[in-house]
Amino acid sequence: MSDTVQKSLSAQSWRDLILLAALWGGVFFSNRIALFEIGPITLVAHRTFWAALLLWCLAILRKTSISLSPRLWMVFCVMGLLNNLIPFSLLNFAQLTIESGLASIFNAATAFFGILLAALFLPDERLTMTKTMGVALGFLGVATAIGLSHLTAFDPRSLAQIAALLATLSYGFAGIWARKHLTGVPPLIAAAGMLTCTALIATPLAHYIEAPLTLSLGSATWVAITYGAVFGTAGAYLLYYRILASSGSGNLLVVTLLIPPFAIILGALFLNESLPPRAFAGFLLLAIGLIVLDGRWLAKRGSTRDS
Repeated sequence: MSDTVQKSLSAQSWRDLILLAALWGGVFFSNRIALFEIGPITLVAHRTFWAALLLWCLAILRKTSISLSPRLWMVFCVMGLLNNLIPFSLLNFAQLTIESGLASIFNAATAFFGILLAALFLPDERLTMTKTMGVALGFLGVATAIGLSHLTAFDPRSLAQIAALLATLSYGFAGIWARKHLTGVPPLIAAAGMLTCTALIATPLAHYIEAPLTLSLGSATWVAITYGAVFGTAGAYLLYYRILASSGSGNLLVVTLLIPPFAIILGALFLNESLPPRAFAGFLLLAIGLIVLDGRWLAKRGSTRDS
């Protein structure tokens, strides 16, 4: 992250970050709508299939250079499992029991798992004192959001919260895999490839575990699927890589703080969801942890004292 922390956010980057947060915050809401009719894995199959189709069409229109070896397809398959199939399915399963806003708060733990796993598996990512403080605050925030009663009891809500956390752990492993195996692959091809592999795995899995796939779905479900595939996945990936190129991965931490407010507001307005006070307290600790991980605020404080 050290190479990216130095980059400042332009006005355009801030607009892109807010738009990306709104798109991903809306995914938690649209997923909950779709889950009223279809199962968690079926939703993953729909979301990734249509998103992959759209991205391949875009790659052809842009005449993007495509060189796909069997080894690269294996890389895409693993990436699809770690970055799409496992976390999407777990978060969808979690949203059957917990509020969409709460699921989005747990999703913010992705950054902390990413830092921790990078320190374990990547030799150039040391776990510094600052990062250790940030990770500790992040996991304290997660524990606060879950609540002591759910840490000691095992019920459907506890299981859902554990599923949401395991999803963020999978995202962390996906980041390691991408660093090791996807460097140099055009982002559009990488996104289209992993989504294709996800759809190829999720479709038969959904068929045998949940129900035979059908296109005979309600209009609300199709609107939710369309939003999740077109805007929340294909469009969001394109925007994500644009922000990454212009502002660096360190600044992308900011988006994890911006997603929950959108998800919470949509859940409250349209799903009559309300979160317990501990969820907001946990989110505050997560936000402080992310600020510490980012390091710029602490660096500014230090330079102010030195001056």
